[in-house]
Amino acid sequence: MKKFLITLLKLGISFGLIAYLIWNATHGADKVNVFINLRDEPKNWWVLACAWAVSAAAVVLTFIRWWYLVRALGIPCRFADAIRISFWGYLFNLAPLGIVGGDLVKAVMLAHEHHQYRAKAVASVLFDRVIGLYLLFIVATAAILFTGLWRINEAKIVWICYATFIITGAGAVGIALLYVPGVLDGPLSRALGRLPRVGRLITSLIDAVGLYRYQPRVLIVSSIMCIGVQCLFAVGIYLIARGLPGDVLSLGVHFVVWPLSSAVGVLPLPFGPTEGVLDYLYMNVPHQAGVSIPQGQGLVVVLCYRLITVLIAGLGVGYYFRNRREVSEAIHEDEQDAQPTNS
Repeated sequence: MKKFLITLLKLGISFGLIAYLIWNATHGADKVNVFINLRDEPKNWWVLACAWAVSAAAVVLTFIRWWYLVRALGIPCRFADAIRISFWGYLFNLAPLGIVGGDLVKAVMLAHEHHQYRAKAVASVLFDRVIGLYLLFIVATAAILFTGLWRINEAKIVWICYATFIITGAGAVGIALLYVPGVLDGPLSRALGRLPRVGRLITSLIDAVGLYRYQPRVLIVSSIMCIGVQCLFAVGIYLIARGLPGDVLSLGVHFVVWPLSSAVGVLPLPFGPTEGVLDYLYMNVPHQAGVSIPQGQGLVVVLCYRLITVLIAGLGVGYYFRNRREVSEAIHEDEQDAQPTNS
């Protein structure tokens, strides 16, 4: 019951954010209704089809990256099985009414099929998520420097650029500290592991990092794949914008605005934060002379991206319906194992 109420709260906040963004878009000062434009103006369906293909390639590359991390830990998971489990996770991530998240489904199903590697299965998923998140800021930082966005005369955007630099730098320092003897197995890590609610997650993350930190080849290859994923997603968002009515920000700027918007996806909400950030950046990032971005255009782009993700998920629906009983049983078993036992 508690999980159900939390889910309803998350949905309420998400729908509230989307409703506010839609109201803002239809009552903007520029008097341009982006939804009427979307309905009435011509769309470039070939460009939108290319956006789907590029985004699908990015999603599949995330599956391949996770499989590579799984194999690096010695788990004998076949490529076809990794794709199947990854599609399960992807489907669960797109189901806001579900109680279980996609990352948990991937870890549970991998552990269910390889019982003796349960801890490593969790480690592979956690590490995949963390490295993917950090590389978002790496890509954004590189794009900010390349486009010179941090030197513009717009205080809020400059502040966002410097915040991105700080997070990227802090992450680099954190990675360097992981190689200092005693950091992962010292008193600080043990104290963090005893924290209420988050201690178990922190311990699992520390264990995951410990399994990978002495595999430089794995770190380099997975990082390259992460960068490839984020570049493909940025191109996909740019193509969506190109396929829709209205003016478009440059491709280079999309390598900034999309990673930053996607990074807020770590918030425990099914949707809303990414839409809000991209809509804000679309309105406030300087663009070329003669280009006019109306309020709400970023929201329309993200909503179209959400639709594309649903279409991509359709590629893996068959995996779920053929094995939905197995998924349900594995999740139920994991929930029972997580419950404390009375001695």
